Amino acid sequence: MTEITGMLTLEQLAELVQAGSVDTVIVAFSDLYGRFMGKRFDAEFFLEEVSQHGTHGCDYLLTVDMEMEPVPGYQYANWEKGYGDFHLVPDLQTLRLASWLDRTALVICDVEDEASHQQVSLAPRTLLRRQVERAEALGYTAYGASELEYYLFRLSYREAARRGYRDLDAAGWYIEDYHILQGSRVEAFTAAVRRHLKRSGVPVENSKGEWGLGQHELNIRYSPVLTMADRHALYKQCLKEVADQMGLSVTFMAKFAEGQAGSSCHLHLSLWQDGTNAFAGGETFGPVQASPLFRWFLGGWIHYLPELMVFYAPTVNAYKRYQAGSWAPTRLAWSYDNRTAGFRVVGRGQSLRIECRVPGADCNPYLAYSASLAAGLEGIAQQIEPPAPFAGDVYAARHLPHVPRSLGEATDLFEQSEFVRRVLGEEVVEHYTHFFRVEQAAYDRAVTDWERRRYFERI
Repeated sequence: MTEITGMLTLEQLAELVQAGSVDTVIVAFSDLYGRFMGKRFDAEFFLEEVSQHGTHGCDYLLTVDMEMEPVPGYQYANWEKGYGDFHLVPDLQTLRLASWLDRTALVICDVEDEASHQQVSLAPRTLLRRQVERAEALGYTAYGASELEYYLFRLSYREAARRGYRDLDAAGWYIEDYHILQGSRVEAFTAAVRRHLKRSGVPVENSKGEWGLGQHELNIRYSPVLTMADRHALYKQCLKEVADQMGLSVTFMAKFAEGQAGSSCHLHLSLWQDGTNAFAGGETFGPVQASPLFRWFLGGWIHYLPELMVFYAPTVNAYKRYQAGSWAPTRLAWSYDNRTAGFRVVGRGQSLRIECRVPGADCNPYLAYSASLAAGLEGIAQQIEPPAPFAGDVYAARHLPHVPRSLGEATDLFEQSEFVRRVLGEEVVEHYTHFFRVEQAAYDRAVTDWERRRYFERI
């Protein structure tokens, strides 16, 4: 693999600061939604102080809603506790240029308790770190890749908001899946983000048109899953900010419009040991030659997916994506190279991997990878056998179990799961259950365009 460009050591950053090429460092972490929160520092101050000692942020940032309002009912942080600080500790392995921003570098932080200096257990990046450590204790390195889809529009975020997100001008006007001509019409944007990602330590594989009008996919290279989750979050930040700079907008909503394809985040995973893919093996399992480890990991991932569904589909909107014939899976089955299945196994030998097609593009990557690893590793521990491979149209297989149909149903399964409480911890379950209940309640109070169209005159 070619050398990854854009990553920085402190010494390299100091040289760029001295030369005047960098004067700002973004210090960021993931909130529960997967958004970057943090501060911008003068680069010299970052080098002298923050790189060694970290910085502080208000602990309410792990309890806010989408509008940044403090939400009551959390035990971790609340008005009674005074909303104190937590400690943001830069992971200097993530220090990089943010090529799409002027003279700017960026570093991703872990969140630590201010008093104990232990990582905050419910912070998304901590959850993933714990599952990575669990895999490493068994001798495995987990590798993954996110296939993210998005819609591109020919108007700014500000204008889209002014229009109430209605009557938006999509970047394409016919289905452009793999279509080079349609893709060329937005290449000024897509080429820019490919270049910026590559220059910012996020190596790119390809970009292509997708099945919706103005829908696209850009793929980045396979890596260890914590690195991939970081890259996934950076990818979304880069695309949104470059679109903003160009007077365009992108959305990672799971289902932007009822008549259009949903946007997915297909997760690819495999376990490696001593430089070798541990999923590869000589046992025949349906159409796959694989190891018992592959079988058990797949079995656990499928078995526990309903109980962890909130980490794949974290919004009310996400569940509107699961429709038959829509390219989004509806049922829990696995097949070899079959895009109607929730779990699509691809590759052979050293490239053998499991692709989970359930997550939407709105997922928080740290939570989605945490869920996948937790389930797969439990499958290994319990030697859970997966169902027999399915051949044919999974949409038509009404006897197969359906994915949870709503955020409310998925939250109930999460809250009631003995497995989730045991593996992620009581504090995590209670915190995220409240988070998803608040999200559902916000929707339940809302009056939608659909309701006005349906009831305004005719009820």
